[in-house]
Amino acid sequence: MNPARRHLVVTAGPTREYIDPVRYLSNESSGRMGFEIARAAVEQGWRVTLIAGPVHLETPAGVGRVDVISARDMLAAVRKSFRGADALFMAAAVADWRPRRRLAGKWRAKDGGAQTASIDLVRNPDVLASVARAKGARLVVGFALETADGLRRARAKLERKGLDYIALNDDSALNARRATVTIIGRDGVTRRLENRSKQVLARALVRLAVDWSPS
Repeated sequence: MNPARRHLVVTAGPTREYIDPVRYLSNESSGRMGFEIARAAVEQGWRVTLIAGPVHLETPAGVGRVDVISARDMLAAVRKSFRGADALFMAAAVADWRPRRRLAGKWRAKDGGAQTASIDLVRNPDVLASVARAKGARLVVGFALETADGLRRARAKLERKGLDYIALNDDSALNARRATVTIIGRDGVTRRLENRSKQVLARALVRLAVDWSPS
């Protein structure tokens, strides 16, 4: 795929699923990997849209940024941006669940003296699977963070969601500037990049888009 005049969409960071005006469910994603992918893609001549959850990172030069909060916000933004794009890198750590309802006021379960409390959760939409179903010949790269049985789980996710590649890492990558990533292709080929900076990893991942030739 020649990057000239091509459009790449990348997602980054966590989402937040609010319980009440001051509390939310989220995760430890820093967003660095997605931001570095956006930077590397611009360096390669791509037009880049970066869809970012709540993070404290500066937008790379030349990148168009869309800020979102929740998983449903991210789904809407990805659908809109990917409509006219050539490739998607789904590096965001999207929450799988959200509270069934968001309270209008502060949650005060403790005020009644209870020692335990529970929150009803409902499943969030699967952003990656929803978009990949309509990708056609375009490139879609997913990410998997696993703490056990990573290769098997990542390969299953690649198949289940109809991806072209998946990048596997573990929880040591969270909030870190270096990581070990295994890139798995739908053809079964794997490539392991061990203890590399996220800048180096991003360039290797963007190379997948530059070299992409749909079969």
